[in-house]
Amino acid sequence: MSSTSRVAVVTGGSRGIGRAVTRRLAAAGYDVAVVHAVNQAEAAAAVKEIEVVGRVGRAYQADVADASVIEQVFGSIEEQFGGTDVVVNSAGIMPLAPVAALDLAVLDRLLRTNVRGAFVVAQQAARRVRDGGAVVLFSSTATRLHLPAYGAYAATKGAVEALVPVLAKELAGRNITVNAVAPGPTATDLFLDGKSQEAIDQIARANPMGRLGTPEEIAEVVRTLADRARWINGQTVFVNGGFA
Repeated sequence: MSSTSRVAVVTGGSRGIGRAVTRRLAAAGYDVAVVHAVNQAEAAAAVKEIEVVGRVGRAYQADVADASVIEQVFGSIEEQFGGTDVVVNSAGIMPLAPVAALDLAVLDRLLRTNVRGAFVVAQQAARRVRDGGAVVLFSSTATRLHLPAYGAYAATKGAVEALVPVLAKELAGRNITVNAVAPGPTATDLFLDGKSQEAIDQIARANPMGRLGTPEEIAEVVRTLADRARWINGQTVFVNGGFA
């Protein structure tokens, strides 16, 4: 592969919003490295979708919170693709419980994946993204909705929002943008899991648009931040149909 090819790294890229992001970036001309945690079959399917549109895709299995493994993965991506231009961290977990009832072991898992994982990926992005590139992290509209049972999850996403403008300023002079995307309720397995159809319909009706978002709608915003919207930097962009 030529070192002049545009290369994107997408964590959590085998399912849900991350999978839609890999498709959208591939369609925009990026070769894509898909970083996934467990599901090798889904990751392989994501790579096939990248290849269908004529781009190069490769899958890498890693825990985003494992700094040494993520460093090795980014090193392999540089060797195999020639460099990195865009890093998107969509890996995350969303166990829900009221603050009074939350098992602190669950809190530790949330902090490890959603905060440490985002930081580890952002750290590698800061070290490796080529000048003129972009870093896109994921927050959530849950930071504004203040819904019961979302306290721990929203707290982890608030940490991501705090990180973004700091990193944007630290990368000054390199023409690298750093932003977060904060989706509202979106029709993914992560969001739908454990919810009754009645609860899903109620959430959809509460949105001014009368429905849930789609992964493709979120992916389009990520694609825009990747290389089109160069004057958006250090921001959290809420993509929620007016939900909050």
